Amino acid sequence: MFEVEITRNFSAAHCLRNYQGNCAKLHGHNWIVKVSAKSGGLDKIGIAVDFRKLKENLDEILISLDHNNLNDLPLFSDRNPTSENVAEFIFGRMSEKLNSHSVKISKVSVAESPDSSASYYE
Repeated sequence: MFEVEITRNFSAAHCLRNYQGNCAKLHGHNWIVKVSAKSGGLDKIGIAVDFRKLKENLDEILISLDHNNLNDLPLFSDRNPTSENVAEFIFGRMSEKLNSHSVKISKVSVAESPDSSASYYE
C-alpha cells in the first residue's frame, strides 16, 4: 500500500457557538490542511497518486473557505466550524472528487495552529 500526503493552507475566521471560553469570540487562523491518499499500486511511471491532481482539487475546495467567516457559510449554519467539522467536510469533498477503484482519500487533518490539529478518516 502507498500513501501520499499534500499540505495546503487558507486563512479564515470563525467563532464557536455555545462554547465557554475565548473561542466563542470571532477570531481567525491560518489553517493548515493535510490530505492523505492511498493506493494499492503504482501507475506505469511509478506514481501512486499525482501530487498535482491532489493539490488542484484541494485548492478548489479551499477557495470556498479562504478569507471568509466560516460561520457565515451555509455549510456551518447548523454546526460549529471546528477543526473536526472542517476536516470532515474536506474529506467528503476530496473523496467525491478523487476516490476511484485505485485511489482513496485516507485522512484529512486540519490545524488551527502549529500545535493543535484534528483529523477525519473512515
